[in-house]
Amino acid sequence: MSEPTTFVPARPHRTFEDLVVGERRQSRDMLVTQDAILTFARAYDPQWFHSDADMAKQSVFGELVASGIHVLAMWRQLDHEINSDIDFVCGVGWDELRLKRAIRAGDIIHVTSEIIDLRPSTTRADRGTALTRYAVLVGSEEEAVTFTSINLVYTREGVAQRQAG
Repeated sequence: MSEPTTFVPARPHRTFEDLVVGERRQSRDMLVTQDAILTFARAYDPQWFHSDADMAKQSVFGELVASGIHVLAMWRQLDHEINSDIDFVCGVGWDELRLKRAIRAGDIIHVTSEIIDLRPSTTRADRGTALTRYAVLVGSEEEAVTFTSINLVYTREGVAQRQAG
């Protein structure tokens, strides 16, 4: 896994009203390394086919593969690089999460996001809900992981309330 970019805190500037259904973004490429797979697995998901390259040869995968949780952590890193300008309140869920293909050492991945629906809140004027379809892709087009993320996003009124309070 390539090193995370240097973190520089910044206040996001895009509110719910700035988002558009159909908006697509794509991240940079990231090389997944054996060392990154082993390091993550040994710390967070020590199943033998994630944490031992020799034993993994006997698995259904035939080699070491990244944990699904690791792939989602890499997704999160890449997503923040492309969508950190959105003023999220928080994420509230994922629908239709699918792990379609194992990620192996040497794979080059990237992330795509597409806003598929925007729903103003019916109870709170300070936020709306953005549904975003995400994919982690290997190479140029092969989807490895897909899901719909449900996120609350501040409205302009919500930003004004935060600044006043």
